[in-house]
Amino acid sequence: MLTEVYRHVLLLIWIFPIIWANSSGSRRKDAHHEKYTDWKQLWHPNYEDYSRAEASLGLDNNTVTNVTVQMGATAYLHCRVRHTPDRTLGGGDQVSWVRRRDWHIISSGVFTYTNDQRFQILHAEGSDDWTLQIKYVQKRDNGTYECQISSGQSLISHYVNLDIVVPEATIQGSASGEHHVDVGSIIDLICIIDNSPTPPQYVFWYHNDKMINYDNARGGITVETALGPPRAHSRLTIQNTKQADSGNYTCSASNTEPASIHVFISKGDNVDAILMRKSCAICVASQLFIILFPLFLTSLR
Repeated sequence: MLTEVYRHVLLLIWIFPIIWANSSGSRRKDAHHEKYTDWKQLWHPNYEDYSRAEASLGLDNNTVTNVTVQMGATAYLHCRVRHTPDRTLGGGDQVSWVRRRDWHIISSGVFTYTNDQRFQILHAEGSDDWTLQIKYVQKRDNGTYECQISSGQSLISHYVNLDIVVPEATIQGSASGEHHVDVGSIIDLICIIDNSPTPPQYVFWYHNDKMINYDNARGGITVETALGPPRAHSRLTIQNTKQADSGNYTCSASNTEPASIHVFISKGDNVDAILMRKSCAICVASQLFIILFPLFLTSLR
């Protein structure tokens, strides 16, 4: 008899946690359904979509979008508000854009409240998209923008993090600002344009103030350019160099500041001597550091 009682007790102990877990899960799901109120339907067409969004964002009443735009281009910050049969936005006066950096109200509905003509609201009648357009974006436009939807007694916020990237042009091997080659050898310069989501329209090479991409008079000059994002590169090759080829060489792309390097054309012995002087200067500097640093430490004691 006692064995039978113990068996039932153990069975209850084993089953009760399962029943409790299932009921708790059901209660949690019901609670989430209660949280899925009318204003969330503006963003998510059903509870499953809302659950996935909430799980990925960890937010109750807002969503976040990241937008990357190249400096000088046009930024489009989208704010989509889903219309339901029993819920529409009247006249657009319930949608506003706010710049979080200084809490400046940029717009309400389709009307903008800024003297900066680069800002404009794009919205077609009946559309669910209220887009903030910013033309010719600058570094100062970087930051977070908030689209606020006033819905009865609640306020829905959609945040857009705008990241402005600035393309950078560099000529490989130009850290010292100089490039030394022998007379009769080849000038080989490579210009790299980084952080360029939108490829530059062109890359021009200049020798001093003269553009040489299409220099047929000199001859022996070739330019090879690849404009694919996010990195573009252009290679300048000059065959059979002469003293007249010495000077400043500049790589100038349409979407970035130019990069320059000074090329020196010398006879072979002169180039070797220049390079030797540079290496010796580095050696002397290293030796002086090794000698003086212990003395400096001693003086601090």
